[in-house]
Amino acid sequence: MYPSPFDYYRPKTLAEATELLVQHKDAKVLAGGHSLLPAMKLRVAAPTALVDIGGLRELQGIELSGTSLKIGALTTHAMIASSEIIQKSCPILAEAAGQIGDLQVRNRGTIGGSLAHADPAADFPTVITALGGSMSVSGLKGSRTIAAESFFVDLFTTALGPGELLTSISVPVYGRGSGGAYLKHSHPASSYAVIGIAALAEMKAGKCARVSLAVGGATTKPTRAAAAERALMGTAPDAAAVARAAAKVAEAIHDPISDLYASGEYRRHLATVLARRALTLAIQRGQVP
Repeated sequence: MYPSPFDYYRPKTLAEATELLVQHKDAKVLAGGHSLLPAMKLRVAAPTALVDIGGLRELQGIELSGTSLKIGALTTHAMIASSEIIQKSCPILAEAAGQIGDLQVRNRGTIGGSLAHADPAADFPTVITALGGSMSVSGLKGSRTIAAESFFVDLFTTALGPGELLTSISVPVYGRGSGGAYLKHSHPASSYAVIGIAALAEMKAGKCARVSLAVGGATTKPTRAAAAERALMGTAPDAAAVARAAAKVAEAIHDPISDLYASGEYRRHLATVLARRALTLAIQRGQVP
């Protein structure tokens, strides 16, 4: 199918882009386009204008500063997957990026586009939530920072206001003594996550000093499994302890998504299975000397 008619703009500056978004209330931002363009062709989305920010190179790049990693919104999945900086300082991001779509999608799709689209089956929202990351956004009224757990509001809905653009993402880094893992059950046709699990574990003296666990694909936005996290805190995480913690993941999944591929009950069960595997892997990686 063909999309509805629309106007096309390619701003040269961030200020020009935000002005266009304010002028055209029904405009959509075009970054990689792998989610927006198919929706337009199916007439699921019918914006009257597209604001193509692909030329704003200042929104692309990876920068390590102390204990924080800053990633430009237009940085592609392939750049993140292959970045030595990310592989060393926050490897769970590279692991997740390498599982997104196929080679063509990874070379065109962007982290900012994925986060702003807020598809519950996307990979990056789950990982950024587990990391406790934050989003920097800019608009005509200035810039602000939004924590990941506040950024994702509902199905395909974020805290971005009218005329605001996501410009960069910041996440804390982790190194020796900490491990992370991202596992997912992929839909066989789309490679989107039916369930995605991001797990992080900080180990001290053989015990879990900090645990973070986020579930994607089960509900309309990424969900932290707080009960499972608490169950492992301060414990020496043997297989039994991890299994008990993973069983508590179901408590965090309220009103699970149900579709032709997977029922809500199946998604809830699958989340507990993948959580046990991801936690086990994250703990193992954190224990490597």
